[in-house]
Amino acid sequence: MQISVWEKESFYAPKDIIIIGSGLAGLWSAYYIKKQNPKTSVAIIDRGIIPTGASTRNAGFACFGSVTELYDDFTKMGEDKTLELVSMRYQGLQRIRKVLDEKLIDFELCGGYELIASDNDPGTEALEEQVATVNKKLKQVIKTSQTFKLSDKKISEFGFQHVAHLLENKLEGYLHSGKMCQALLQLVQSMGVLVFNGVEVTRHEKLHDKIILYTNQTLRFTAAKVLICTNAFAELLPKVDIIPARGQVLVTTPINGLKLNGTFHYEEGYYYFRNLGNRVLLGGARNKAFEEERTTDMNTTDKIQKELERFLSRYILPGKEYAITDRWSGIMGMGSEKMPIMKEVSPQVYCAVRMSGMGVALAPVVGEKVAEMMK
Repeated sequence: MQISVWEKESFYAPKDIIIIGSGLAGLWSAYYIKKQNPKTSVAIIDRGIIPTGASTRNAGFACFGSVTELYDDFTKMGEDKTLELVSMRYQGLQRIRKVLDEKLIDFELCGGYELIASDNDPGTEALEEQVATVNKKLKQVIKTSQTFKLSDKKISEFGFQHVAHLLENKLEGYLHSGKMCQALLQLVQSMGVLVFNGVEVTRHEKLHDKIILYTNQTLRFTAAKVLICTNAFAELLPKVDIIPARGQVLVTTPINGLKLNGTFHYEEGYYYFRNLGNRVLLGGARNKAFEEERTTDMNTTDKIQKELERFLSRYILPGKEYAITDRWSGIMGMGSEKMPIMKEVSPQVYCAVRMSGMGVALAPVVGEKVAEMMK
């Protein structure tokens, strides 16, 4: 197809910055680039009709980590890096509430919880010591002395079985991932950002002082700078430390008298669930098949789905009648460490990737940092 002069001088005109990937990292980056300099011309290119990596396929948690996960992170990553990461996540959640209308994205500060199973109970004293250690460290970045606390009395209120302890965090919540992406998309478009869907960038090259983007169509795009925000899909970043990780999810039919309200974590966050109205959304269990789940294949598998159903019936909805209405997966970007990657990978080409399953919370801060980097 030949391009008209009108198209060439408007939609397809060379841009100051082109962002590859229209998920949360790409949208927040576009927002901060335009906020810092409204005259910067920005376009986003995405190979999907909508962002389909993890941004619209996650569980809709507004969280920054559970006790057992953070305790493990302090041990493996060290205090400084863990606190930096938690600070980014926590600040990101505050940015979401500041920039976007909470009602528009179904945001609710409902509280978060972590389940400790009866067959994996370290004992109340050991658990309280772990909670105290994490709380003391987190006070440096969250400015409260009691981020987490034991709330064992709520175990029966929620209807759980085979659960010995419940750890509560009142600073967490949930939101609607699809509505948040829609709201962000509308926001950046109102700021003058162009979005091209259904166009896959296959490669890029530097020509003189410009970056040329080649696509799966006859189209070519030109930009002064390029930002790659494809998270786990690293075809354009072969030398960057990114490992895809599939997160599988299921949703139940409505359940009469459902007692759940909040976001819930289990086993260092490898299992996660929440109420979706009077339905239950449950995801995770990739720790039962790490190798198989290191993939960009979006299909669900019997092995993980059956494990999720087992967990659902044993711990969350014992004795309840329900059916599964929806199943899907999202692809997260992991690596040898949990810190997101924000850097210039080659002259005039940058990346903001590897959200480690925390893109909802991290993307606002990552977007601002990389926008500053690209000035």
